[in-house]
Amino acid sequence: MRAKTDLKFWLGIAVSLFFMILLFSKIDVRSLGAALRSADYRYVFLAIVFTFINYFLRAVRWRYLLISRKSIPLSSLYSATIIGYMANNLLPARLGEFIRAYTLARRENLEAPEVFASLVIDRLFDGFTVLLLLLMTLFAVRLPSGMEDAAGALRGGGMVMFLLYCGVVLFLYQLKRQTVRTLSAVGYILKPFPKRVSDKIIPLLGSFIGGIRLSSRGAHTAALLVTSAGIWAFCLLPVDMTLRSFNVHLPVTASMFILVMLVFAVMVPASPGFIGTYHYACYRALSVFGVPETTSVSIALIMHGTSFFPVIFAGLYYLWKNRISLNELQGVEQAR
Repeated sequence: MRAKTDLKFWLGIAVSLFFMILLFSKIDVRSLGAALRSADYRYVFLAIVFTFINYFLRAVRWRYLLISRKSIPLSSLYSATIIGYMANNLLPARLGEFIRAYTLARRENLEAPEVFASLVIDRLFDGFTVLLLLLMTLFAVRLPSGMEDAAGALRGGGMVMFLLYCGVVLFLYQLKRQTVRTLSAVGYILKPFPKRVSDKIIPLLGSFIGGIRLSSRGAHTAALLVTSAGIWAFCLLPVDMTLRSFNVHLPVTASMFILVMLVFAVMVPASPGFIGTYHYACYRALSVFGVPETTSVSIALIMHGTSFFPVIFAGLYYLWKNRISLNELQGVEQAR
């Protein structure tokens, strides 16, 4: 198991190196330095502020996903969210979601699988919102000639995402409504695998589905929808602020297109922090709008930096505040 994890890690490093070499082969490093020095970092500061507002709104939405189980203080939810996003930047395979669930469960005396179930619903909200943004950008953004393949790839990726999310929703619905029958079907599917696999997965699914207890109150549903809209507004604003810092003024649809490209980029297996894939996707998205190559790479570096370094420092602070060690997080990673 350890060898398999190491192989995935080194493959991710190789993917990141490939895209970073591809990116920097297109520009002059001295010109890049000049472009970075010319940026208006007041807008970059605003981008960082908006990013942390985004995390706060995610904590608020998470509160309403768990409210039927327990009324949890926002301080606990926010610190767990920050720690989770820090872990996503430092650890492979998006382990931050597991660590986010573990951190909250540990602090509030909850069952980790049940907390993780709420994060699955959280990601479903995000997934369908991304699909909506993708649909809007495909209608609103006219790609230049020669990029028909890119448009086709986006449509294909959007369709795969839509089918995947619909499949997850259908499975969760069946698991909730017909738990015994669905678990029996899962057990049948897992028959070709060693018995220890089904012995581990089926009890986890049973515990997991117990965590999906959404409130039926209209006010809580409205809060989920409003916070979801706010989350994605504060995903778009840091993109727009970073563009403005380099005196690039594009319509909001351009920020939406860049954001969708970045969402697809972070799905590609790469090193922790999505290094390389994130930068190259941002660069390619900006090229659609005629932004010069050096400026595009500069924007990609700053945009990634504002979402990478501040949350790492904040996450380390909350680890210290919650008395959680990095070794403890590595234990969560190995136990996954």
